[in-house]
Amino acid sequence: MKKYRIFVINPGSTSTKLSLHENEEMVFSTDVFHDSSFLKTFETINDQLDYRMEVIEQFLKENSIDLTGIDAIVGRGGGCYSVESGVYEINEALIRDTREARGSLYHSSMLGVQMADRLRRKYGGLALMMDPPVVDELDEIARITGVKGIYRKAICHALNLKATARRHARAMGKRYEDCRLIVCHIDGGISITAHKNGRMIDGNDAGGGEGPFTPTRMGTMAITDFNNLMRDKSFEEIRSLCSQTGGLSSHFGTSNSDVIHKRIEEGDREAARVWQAMIYQTAKYIGAMAAVLEGKVDAIVLTGGLCRFDDVIEMIRDKCGWIAPIAVYPGESEHLAMAEGALRVLKGQEKVREYPGRPVWSPEDLNK
Repeated sequence: MKKYRIFVINPGSTSTKLSLHENEEMVFSTDVFHDSSFLKTFETINDQLDYRMEVIEQFLKENSIDLTGIDAIVGRGGGCYSVESGVYEINEALIRDTREARGSLYHSSMLGVQMADRLRRKYGGLALMMDPPVVDELDEIARITGVKGIYRKAICHALNLKATARRHARAMGKRYEDCRLIVCHIDGGISITAHKNGRMIDGNDAGGGEGPFTPTRMGTMAITDFNNLMRDKSFEEIRSLCSQTGGLSSHFGTSNSDVIHKRIEEGDREAARVWQAMIYQTAKYIGAMAAVLEGKVDAIVLTGGLCRFDDVIEMIRDKCGWIAPIAVYPGESEHLAMAEGALRVLKGQEKVREYPGRPVWSPEDLNK
């Protein structure tokens, strides 16, 4: 059997995760943490590209990895126009739309396709993107807002959410397409989504700042408070609060959850209060997704890096356990999902998609 080599790049709001796969086996992996206090020294996220490429080159050097002859390089997508779920070949239009955040997502994931393209130019192979945060499966009614002409967007941790949903469906002995699930990614960003019959029909716009505050994002607040905040802040400062320097970073000057949780363990009451408020807000949004599913929920599925903390799980279980059984998958399945997607393409089991350069949905679709 042919051995395919696949390199996976996943830039997140607080880390760059890298892994090398040979068919189904993960050969190497690393997770390099980047403190938000350092990342905010870059004027824009795109300006971080050279720095994050240095991280990759250092990883390859330290592990004596030569990517020459690599079969596929998969970069986490983000920022392009909304797309259907699937595996896409990275082309110039995708890179351009991602850099320009045409899909209204301003997040570190927008670096993934750019990093994969740079490595492809150096080492060869297919450059791919799979299930970016702008995968759009929203019900039409979930798009409407209180301002005519403004519509809600589907921006979340789609890759890990969909992969973990399928994983738990298998654990229940069911098909994902037959399940009704609330799936939550809880990490540097927090996504809370309702899945019905294989589609994410609603969820918070995590990339746009909607939902609970997180280690790096300020989350939802009253418009009056936001207007007051805007008065002495530039557009770039506000955008940074939405994606990099809000949330725990705003309260404590760091987004490092291990550092903050250690303060809690040492008796820091302020740290405990803010931390608990973040999980409290997460539980509220889980309740909202239960309403979206009419209370008919097969399971609440928790995933993401913060699920390594027992108090996060315990608080959500206390507040939401009455809705449905709670299943926990600490960490994330993004690298495995991206590697498996690339492998299916390389084996001819799945057709690679061409990025269409237009959104899945537009206001004109309301009249169809």
